[in-house]
Amino acid sequence: MAAMRARQKIRAPRQRTGVTEQEAFEDAWSMISTSLTEIHTKNSSTISFENLYRKAYAVILGGRAEELAARVRNHEETWVSGSLKKTVTDSISKFLLLAHDQSAHELKDQSTERQAAGEKFLNALKTTWEDHHLCMCMITDVLLYMVRNLGDPSAYFPGSGADRNILTFLRQDRITAIDRRKPTIYAVAMAAFRDKVLGADLHTENEEVKTTVMEVFKSTVLFMIRLEREGQLIERNLIKHCITMLENLYQSTTEEEGSKLYLTDFEPAFLQASQDFYTAEGERLLETGDAVFFCRAVSQRIWEEQERARTTLSKLTEPKILGLIDDVLIRQNIDQLVQLRGAGVKHMIDNAQIEGLQIIYTLNTRVDKKKTALCKALTERIVELGREINTSSILGSTSKPDDDTQKKNEKTKEKPANQQTALAVKWVNDTLALKRQFDTIWKDAFFSDLIIEVAIMGSFADFINMNSRSSEYLSLFFDDNLKKGNKAKTDIEIDALLEHGIVLLRFVKSKDLFETYYKRHLARRLLMKRSASVDMERNMISKMKVEVGNQFTQRIEAMFKDITISEDLTRGYREYIVNTGGADANRIDLEMTVLTNTIWPLGESKLSGAEDDAGYRNCVYPREIESLKQSYEKFYLDKHSGRKLTWLATLGTADIRANFKRSSGKVQRYELNVSTYALVILLLFNDLEDGESLTYQDIENRTRIPKNDLIRNLQSLAVAPKTRILRKEPMTKDVKPTDKFFFNNEFQSQFVKVRIGVVSGGANKAENTEQRQETDQKMSEERFGTIDSAIVRIMKQRRQLSHNQLISEVLAQLSARFVPDVDMIKKRIESLMDREYLERLPGAIYAYLA
Repeated sequence: MAAMRARQKIRAPRQRTGVTEQEAFEDAWSMISTSLTEIHTKNSSTISFENLYRKAYAVILGGRAEELAARVRNHEETWVSGSLKKTVTDSISKFLLLAHDQSAHELKDQSTERQAAGEKFLNALKTTWEDHHLCMCMITDVLLYMVRNLGDPSAYFPGSGADRNILTFLRQDRITAIDRRKPTIYAVAMAAFRDKVLGADLHTENEEVKTTVMEVFKSTVLFMIRLEREGQLIERNLIKHCITMLENLYQSTTEEEGSKLYLTDFEPAFLQASQDFYTAEGERLLETGDAVFFCRAVSQRIWEEQERARTTLSKLTEPKILGLIDDVLIRQNIDQLVQLRGAGVKHMIDNAQIEGLQIIYTLNTRVDKKKTALCKALTERIVELGREINTSSILGSTSKPDDDTQKKNEKTKEKPANQQTALAVKWVNDTLALKRQFDTIWKDAFFSDLIIEVAIMGSFADFINMNSRSSEYLSLFFDDNLKKGNKAKTDIEIDALLEHGIVLLRFVKSKDLFETYYKRHLARRLLMKRSASVDMERNMISKMKVEVGNQFTQRIEAMFKDITISEDLTRGYREYIVNTGGADANRIDLEMTVLTNTIWPLGESKLSGAEDDAGYRNCVYPREIESLKQSYEKFYLDKHSGRKLTWLATLGTADIRANFKRSSGKVQRYELNVSTYALVILLLFNDLEDGESLTYQDIENRTRIPKNDLIRNLQSLAVAPKTRILRKEPMTKDVKPTDKFFFNNEFQSQFVKVRIGVVSGGANKAENTEQRQETDQKMSEERFGTIDSAIVRIMKQRRQLSHNQLISEVLAQLSARFVPDVDMIKKRIESLMDREYLERLPGAIYAYLA
């Protein structure tokens, strides 16, 4: 079992006999004050800190703590206002006072002298402060017991009562109270340094102007910072030590964080000086007219201020000075910066200055998360370049008369369709090149920023839809890349072009108009067998389905379904011929394509006059073809009773073998690929003897081929230099009713297989003005029906809607296909009310009538 020690009782020091309490206090204070002075004068090696501590301890236990604290405070204030103040004020030369009294511009040539004088002053202030701070730490340690009793009572006497500002404790036979609301010795000493040293009054050369040490300090430090901003070297560590002094001094003895002298006095002056400096610098940088230089300079300033805040000033200042730069240099100048003529964003884009765009993007992002100024400049440039592409295509599609007289009397004429088609493809290629350019800028300069992407996409949509023919041009571009004969590009290159073209389709608002053109061009490729690859065609449809939705491609996919069914029908027909005993080596090989009337764009096959019951162009076929027609109709209608077949000669082609008997008696054979109309024309010459001819009128009467189609086919057969199967008299470009046509036995070609295209036909070409007007008229009629359907569909579901709600819902439903005009929607609503689908109720409300 461990032995228990007896508890010892700590006794207070005994008071000397024969000495009064006051005498004892004075004796203790004499020793303490002398020791304080020795500490300040750096002679503390002779002091016994233990004895000094005991003296202070005895005074406090004697109930004289408040009086001792007051005397220590007075001693420190006297020391600071005397020795320390003199040391600091003596280090301030008249040159610093003169510099404070005059402007920086007046002392521009004396910056070296001012810097030297400033460093001398700051060194003296730094040394004085550090000595004072060290001495006060030593004094606080010596008077620790007094400091504790005059400090926070809750730290040493927990639960000492509701009023923690008054500490009460028992001393032998009486109670002593100590007021905690008075500042500590350290706080008093720091306040004395603030008021007696930094607040010391100084007189300048102009006696009417008074200043303080603090004001000289601020002007000196700010001057040195300005020197550093102008590229000179300064003593950063020296300034940092002085800034630390300000961070340890407070405006009040409560020493609250927000009352630091650095924050309340120096930092506001620093920020104001910085604002003045950077305002002037912003104006100077703008005057250079170089946006890249401006951006680099600002980026450099941002880095410099970050370093200055971390190494010279205070981290508390870093967000404030950076915010100031953002406001003064960037936010106030960004609009002018991006619009600088010959150096702004437009210039950077045109010259592919990616680095410059990166910097201006970074700066704009610092002050505006939406990048408004940059997006505006980008939008303006994209639309401007897009308009140039549009204008080029418009000017290229027309040709002006040559002489001045014609210019006065004639209108501008359209260029031939094939040239306009080339311009259409060029328009798409130029637009794609512009898109690639800005895609690169978006990725490399703007780091794939989503806000920038939206601005770029919107700009492309704007200028693409400014071109009223964008839907047609885009379809012609796809046609050019999907048809046969495109040997200059590989399949991979074509697929990439189609992929980019699909992106442009995203911007086209009139997707229903694009669908119309695409179906028309696709029909020609499929029916004339000019498609490079069915797989590529189907791949294209898949891309469109992903981009614009399944509803858009349904009819196009149905066209391919008809082609597949037709191939099966052709195989079945051949088997049918064999099974019925009609197989013959000399029999014409028939390949039919059966088209669904509501799916295929067959409107161009119609003509006023010379039409069958369905309104389609028709002609008189030769006996051989007519019997073949009837045979196929029997085969088809046996399988599909109740249907009706309408033969479209305008969309057909034929491969025929033609024998040309030379005058020498030699026979030359060629295989000709011609239109169905050309086949009908050529077969007329089988019944003629050598030297016999047919006039234009004869051919028209015997074939009933519509006039325009007949003229075009005769021009292809008799006028085109490389395909003169017929000989025309007289040999002119135009075809007249009295012209005679002979079979040209002297026809020659370097190829055995000769393709004879129809003049201004066969290939997909840009529409002329008349054709465009017709297409626009049909599209308007179709849109009327689409809008009607949308309105009825909405009202059938909602039963009642206000006018504005109905307009909004119609726009939302149809925006994927086209953007209808509000007036057009209003007219369709009126039309539906006239037809009693809707009725108007009071309050601009529409109701659906079941």
